[in-house]
Amino acid sequence: MASAPPAPRIHWFARLEHRLHVWREGRARRRGRVATILPFPGYGGPGWVRVVGRVLIVPPQRRTRDGEPASVRGWRSFVGIPVGFASVTVHMGDTTHQVVADRGGVVDAMIKVDLEPGWQTFQISVEGQEPVEARAFIVAAETRFGVVSDVDDTVMVTALPRPFIAFWNSFVLDEHARIPVPGMAVLLDQLLRQHPGAPMVYLSTGAWNVAPTLWRFLGRHLFPAGSMLLTDWGPTHERWFRSGREHKLTNLRRLATEFPDVKWLLIGDDGQHDEAIYSQFLEEYPDSVAGVAIRRLLPAEAVLAGGRAEHEPHADDAAPWVSAEDGAGLRDQLGDVGILH
Repeated sequence: MASAPPAPRIHWFARLEHRLHVWREGRARRRGRVATILPFPGYGGPGWVRVVGRVLIVPPQRRTRDGEPASVRGWRSFVGIPVGFASVTVHMGDTTHQVVADRGGVVDAMIKVDLEPGWQTFQISVEGQEPVEARAFIVAAETRFGVVSDVDDTVMVTALPRPFIAFWNSFVLDEHARIPVPGMAVLLDQLLRQHPGAPMVYLSTGAWNVAPTLWRFLGRHLFPAGSMLLTDWGPTHERWFRSGREHKLTNLRRLATEFPDVKWLLIGDDGQHDEAIYSQFLEEYPDSVAGVAIRRLLPAEAVLAGGRAEHEPHADDAAPWVSAEDGAGLRDQLGDVGILH
């Protein structure tokens, strides 16, 4: 009998990170703190829902005198303690499902259940705590158009690639000081108005830690509600840090597989790898792309971002490919190619 293959060796930094989280979790529990689940907007289709969230032990949220959540600096989003391998209960209608978080406390599970198209709510809980409300957008079977948008330097000005600027924007800058890219909220809203029932997906290399801050930013600046697909900045089993490019490609491929009849408008910027990612996806799944819209960084933003990405070759007849410096310019060009009217 052939022997079983050896288990893959986990990167030493990943093991160290896990031990640190276990130590912090034990210390917090001795102080009487309990785990909670932070649900993120998910999505689904006929007969299934992708549930996304994270199990954390978090400090009490600060509030203003009128009871509203207080302004949050970036570093506060990273002080929560992830609870690995926690058992999570999901209540959908008359059914109850059990799922398990991963090593970093992230819940990303597919649940078989039939829900009506559009935004639907359900309950999710952990460790016997009071259930909290979660949301997911259910895509109807007849839907043929969807939108996937990057976040950093596409809907929000961040100039992320330069390490110091990334540190400042992620850990120091007050959330109310973040600036939206002009015209992008109007563009996305118009796209969804002209395509009723279309899913809106925010696909970013940002950490799950900033999801609540990002959700508040989008709502404050009137961006349409959408599902969120972020990532964990920690180490993987094989490497020091996760690949942002692989994270985006993996989720785009998954969307193409889950919704084979939907054509996606892919929106990004020329400051990172969006053009290369979208070019590769277009080559692999040409029937899943309605078009590509690239926001060109302004000269000052390009300097902060460490320059522009190299122009990626793409087949002009595969899907419309447009670029402009803001949402208004992209809206005009998408109108020229027939995606907007």
